Amino acid sequence: MGGKVEVKGGVSAAVLAKVPVVADPLAEKPDEIASNISYHAQFSPHFSPFKFELEQAYYATAESVRDRLIQQWNETYLHFHKVDPKQTYYLSMEFLQGRALTNAIGNLNIQDAYADALRKFGLELEEITEQEKDAALGNGGLGRLASCFLDSMATLNLPAWGYGLRYRHGLFKQKITKEGQKEFAEDWLEKFSPWEVVRHDILYPIRFFGRVEVNPDGRYNDNKYLQFRMYVSRKWVGGEVVQALAYDVPIPGYQTKNTISLRLWEAKARAEDFDLFLFNDGQHESASVLHSRAQQICAVLYPGDATEDGKLLRLKQQFFLCSASLQDIISRFKERRQGPWNWSEFPTKVAVQLNDTHPTLAIPELMRLLMDDEGLGWDEAWDVTTRTIAYTNHTVLPEALEKWSQAVMWKLLPRHMEIIEEIDRRFTVLIKTTRLDLESELSSISILDNNPQKPVVRMANLCVVTSHAVNGVAQLHSDILKSELFANYVSIWPTKFQNKTNGITPRRWLRFCSPELSSIITKWLKTDQWVTNLDLLTGLRQFADNEDLQAEWLSAKKANKQRLAQYVLQVTGESIDPDSLFDIQVKRIHEYKRQLLNILGVIYRYKKLKEMSPEERKNTTPRTVMIGGKAFATYTNAIRIVKLVNDVGAVVNSDPEVNSYLKVVFIPNYNVSVAEVLIPGSELSQHISTAGMEASGTSNMKFALNGCLIIGTLDGANVEIREEVGEDNFFLFGATAEDVPRLRKERENGLFKPDPRFEEAKKFIRSGVFGSYDYNPLLESLEGDSGYGRGDYFLVGYDFPSYMDAQERVDEAYRDRKRWLKMSILSTAGSGKFSSDRTIAQYAKEIWNIQECRVP
Repeated sequence: MGGKVEVKGGVSAAVLAKVPVVADPLAEKPDEIASNISYHAQFSPHFSPFKFELEQAYYATAESVRDRLIQQWNETYLHFHKVDPKQTYYLSMEFLQGRALTNAIGNLNIQDAYADALRKFGLELEEITEQEKDAALGNGGLGRLASCFLDSMATLNLPAWGYGLRYRHGLFKQKITKEGQKEFAEDWLEKFSPWEVVRHDILYPIRFFGRVEVNPDGRYNDNKYLQFRMYVSRKWVGGEVVQALAYDVPIPGYQTKNTISLRLWEAKARAEDFDLFLFNDGQHESASVLHSRAQQICAVLYPGDATEDGKLLRLKQQFFLCSASLQDIISRFKERRQGPWNWSEFPTKVAVQLNDTHPTLAIPELMRLLMDDEGLGWDEAWDVTTRTIAYTNHTVLPEALEKWSQAVMWKLLPRHMEIIEEIDRRFTVLIKTTRLDLESELSSISILDNNPQKPVVRMANLCVVTSHAVNGVAQLHSDILKSELFANYVSIWPTKFQNKTNGITPRRWLRFCSPELSSIITKWLKTDQWVTNLDLLTGLRQFADNEDLQAEWLSAKKANKQRLAQYVLQVTGESIDPDSLFDIQVKRIHEYKRQLLNILGVIYRYKKLKEMSPEERKNTTPRTVMIGGKAFATYTNAIRIVKLVNDVGAVVNSDPEVNSYLKVVFIPNYNVSVAEVLIPGSELSQHISTAGMEASGTSNMKFALNGCLIIGTLDGANVEIREEVGEDNFFLFGATAEDVPRLRKERENGLFKPDPRFEEAKKFIRSGVFGSYDYNPLLESLEGDSGYGRGDYFLVGYDFPSYMDAQERVDEAYRDRKRWLKMSILSTAGSGKFSSDRTIAQYAKEIWNIQECRVP
């Protein structure tokens, strides 16, 4: 490598030269691994020669791990090809993967070997893993769930694929300034990702706009009940066509050879779409207009949709994902068969799961591909489609149930709108001929809402009418879907609706992110099998009172708290006391998740501390409150909540009378890697959404698994967590889901009487103690009895008194350390149900009908 070059924060060329350069993709011993890393540093160069700083070391290390993954990957798909099992294809607009290096070497069980190999360069594994940027492919729980599911699919040796989009910038990078949240473009692909493999041979055309042509000699399917004739021989032509190019990311299972794929699509235009004549004529932008439009498709996750262009771009993204994925799935189905294809076999080989309504266009697109490209009649195509597709609902919030303008849909996808119209028409006929009692409900259960002011397509209704299975993601959520949101459909198809309570992977969310606690669990259970059989954690219950276990538990939690305190100091400059109660709420900032309730409680606590004497303060429970999450850039009240948290923190943390008893910290740019530090270090976690509004939540499961106690409402998976960990180990407050409609009605009728503490907290904000920012619009949303932006829709005021009472119980419990440690152990012991392995095993058996296909 030449002369001796000292590199700050890296490795000198002299040290690098001592490690032999050998390509050894399947290296297992530290010496061999070091040589393979050295090989990648020299022969997979991405940087100038003679550099081996931490960043270069990370890329070389990642590529060395990728070598082994590619070997397992190839074996897995060769095995799938030979066996030809039924496979699941999981379509999701988000996959919030987090860092891949720690997860890969953990699942491959080679952490120690890689740590030893890197020491030969004078490097520590921890400093190398810190170089990796999180893949910005998701926003929150939906995308993180999809990633946990892929981990479980691979670990359970199931034949499966994930399908998503390769966003260049993802959502956004959040920075906090004195003005509040600022959004910047994510830079995870600024250089490159060492984990993805571009598949230049996997390329599909995706059409937008255009028109529908009818073949005059085409057959048509004339159903005797129907006046409408749906031509089989119709073609979607014209418009603009972009290419979908596949990038594959390997997903290794835990201590198994099986390694499956997350296939991400990137949009690109062809060389022939670049107009050389226009370019040479000086019309440079006009010459490459399709290239520019293609680039926009995968630029950003959830682009703003206030304009028609924004709506078209979002719809393009959704269709692009669905069309590319289905073309790929059909191509793979054909590969294994000799034509002519027996299409009735398709659902016996293919299961497609729609993760929420974003991939709904898979329904009309599969119909179009089967009818227009493969020549099937309507009835046959419909049979295949309904037997293939299943739908997971993730929300009961009306604004999150997608509705697309019919005009925008006709413009972008004219053929699909014809198909959707026909699905809706046939559903209407079904109701009018078989369920006269539901005829009056058609306006709400039909797919098309033809309100002349705003005609829309209801995507959730299209999913429910078409899918063979519809599931909610927690028992309470599924019950609400069946009794309220989809009640009429349940009366038509009672067996279609299921519950699949969400889960999390125990590998990333305990085994790897909290090695100290994991070692203690393994020691006391006398096995590490809990990592793939989380129900074994119940074995900890018999030791919950054991003083030796409690002492070890305390030591592990203390180490995690100190690590978190160092992180907070590094990113915020704020020193926090590891002996204080670490109280954390991290999730997307949304009014229904009620970060506002949390910070109002903190404000009241601060005011009371200020009013106490120094002696009285000494008897309180010191607490560090951490709140983190991203507010969508156009969501004004969420932006205000972020500002309020930071303003409160600035005042409290600089107040010498109080800051040894209370600190308030906003954690910026919350993502998976940040969660891996926060969750193990937490002791109390707030899951305080208005009852009946959170479908499930999964961070509650991660916190509970790590021995963190939950303060929360009876909402989403909180209900089941409380059942599993024990009512005494959960701090419950607030209205129930059954109460909420009545309480909103009473509020509208002027019957709400606010608690004095609630009024005191709001008045304290209005006094200007937290600065000159105008918080009136935020506070007014909690006031009045009704009206847009008023009337306290999320019941912050109603739940405030019981929330404050619950917080007093928290303070009391924390003062009794022995009691708290027992509760913490019992929280982990009761978390076995919330493994994504259990969830995915249920999907595989009860929805997908797929079997294990283990690589020998």
